[in-house]
Amino acid sequence: MHPVLAEVCERIRERSRERRRDYLAGIDAAGREGPVRAGLSCTNLAHAFAAAGDSDKAALRGLQRPNVAIVSAYNDMLSAHQPLGDFPPLIRQAARDAGATAQFAGGVPAMCDGITQGQPGMELSLFSRDTIAMATAIALSHNAFDAGLCLGVCDKIVPGLLIGALHFGHLPFVFVPAGPMPSGLPNAEKSRIRQLYAEGRVDRAALLEAESQSYHAPGTCTFYGTANSNQLLMEVMGLHLPGAAFVNPGTPLRDALTIAATRRVVELRHGGEEYTPVGRVVCEEAIVNAVVGLLATGGSTNHTIHLPAIARAAGIELTWDDFAELSRVVPLLARIYPSGKADVNHFHAAGGMAYLIDQLLDAGLLFPDVMTVAGSEGLSHYRREPYLAEGGVAWREPAAESLDSSVLRGCDAPFDREGGLRLLTGNLGRAVIKVSAVERERWCVEAPARVFESQEALLEAFSRDELNEDMVAVVRFQGPGANGMPELHKLTPQLGVLQDRGYRVALVTDGRMSGASGRVPAAIHLTPESTAGGALARVRDGDRIRLDAGAGTLEALVDADEWAARAPAVAPDAGGRGMGRELFQLFRANATPAEAGARVFGLDGTAQHGGG
Repeated sequence: MHPVLAEVCERIRERSRERRRDYLAGIDAAGREGPVRAGLSCTNLAHAFAAAGDSDKAALRGLQRPNVAIVSAYNDMLSAHQPLGDFPPLIRQAARDAGATAQFAGGVPAMCDGITQGQPGMELSLFSRDTIAMATAIALSHNAFDAGLCLGVCDKIVPGLLIGALHFGHLPFVFVPAGPMPSGLPNAEKSRIRQLYAEGRVDRAALLEAESQSYHAPGTCTFYGTANSNQLLMEVMGLHLPGAAFVNPGTPLRDALTIAATRRVVELRHGGEEYTPVGRVVCEEAIVNAVVGLLATGGSTNHTIHLPAIARAAGIELTWDDFAELSRVVPLLARIYPSGKADVNHFHAAGGMAYLIDQLLDAGLLFPDVMTVAGSEGLSHYRREPYLAEGGVAWREPAAESLDSSVLRGCDAPFDREGGLRLLTGNLGRAVIKVSAVERERWCVEAPARVFESQEALLEAFSRDELNEDMVAVVRFQGPGANGMPELHKLTPQLGVLQDRGYRVALVTDGRMSGASGRVPAAIHLTPESTAGGALARVRDGDRIRLDAGAGTLEALVDADEWAARAPAVAPDAGGRGMGRELFQLFRANATPAEAGARVFGLDGTAQHGGG
């Protein structure tokens, strides 16, 4: 093992010792109780199988076969989740063939950031993660299951499903993805058309045509944003079957993987010879492996929020300092849009997850001896790629070399010797920046601040042609306690236009950017947020701001006495009303800081404020 990985993991273990001990004691106690259906009253049990088909009803009534919960984020509006509608019949039959039953335990909501980007509904996006976690718990609350399958793909859905599952950590779970849509209009061309539209050089019809050619079929969007980062992380953490992440939907191999996942989770059930509770799979080493996978591929910055929240659900404390220390030793091995021109289908064809994991394992940059859903060989199972064989899916060794070195490389010739994320610190607070998509000469920007209280205000200033200068755009009061921490990806085309005009431009915000963002340097997730007394509320138009990703600093270059004497700006009345936002006031009031996962459960008193 690389010594830095070992050191980081040990620090995580030490700071988490009491919380993790209590978590494991809880799931061990629940596991000792064994399958619970036998303890249900006759009334409880009759309700549980009343609607089952005749063959399943007899099995459920007899209490002799394991019962698998299906928890799904299916809806037919979102391309990434539409394929999940076909999975339950496959799963039920596969369970029967494996001597088990499967029931659709519940659905969880799944919203699309692509649809809500720049819209009021985006203020519900981050909080939908914890809503999904609670919905997962409700689905499992009937206490009638021996194992579970979690069906989901996109941004907040997979983290929410996993957080919910970890509160039933004594049960085995396998995560089942749908896969990416086939490649359409190249992402770089889509981005070019967006910038032309922002400048008024093409009309709405041209923009809509480009977007429609890019997002054109069932499956996940093909850029490497949060949704596809989710799939990579589930695989590196050992929660997928090997190679399941990026197989296209509606293909025989995708169906075979879904069937195999069902058979496998039956084998992992409580009472079986390979009992594998999810709370043991998600351990300190698995969390470090997840961070390494994210850094090695330039994955979504949203996981600097989601991974700490997932870890905390398993009794583990992960900090941004852990990300930063690992980023200094983990090489960048992939160039996937927005960090390159290729999409996830090209990454998969170049060698994909099997090649990536093989390289990282050989370099001592992943912990191999971890519990996974694939079995006793630990993460070594994931060196192999799936293929369709007689009787279902089988696994084989991947190509020894990357099949496209412009997309995927080995540790001996990486795109960069360090990972794709950086931690920034200074008198403005703590923030993260994704550097894998930013040209190195733009890693440092020092310029006057232009302060905005909303993304709409920045867009209006752009439309009035008021931003043609070097600047650091400060967009504040965008944190979880202010308005739910919406993504500000709608600013990307305009900021890109200014950068292409030759100006030195950067963004500093206590909000988020999409996992698809990256070309313009952006210090995001700034903590403490403005609403909680963060220093960003002290910034004024004209203050010189210095963002230096190489040095890891973020500073307001203001005289210290003047800085200390300044009164912070007052948060605008953001409203929080309409489009269901008023229902989430409790979430805003209790959200932890971004570095602690922007969690709303408040189980340990770490809420940062009494926001509105």
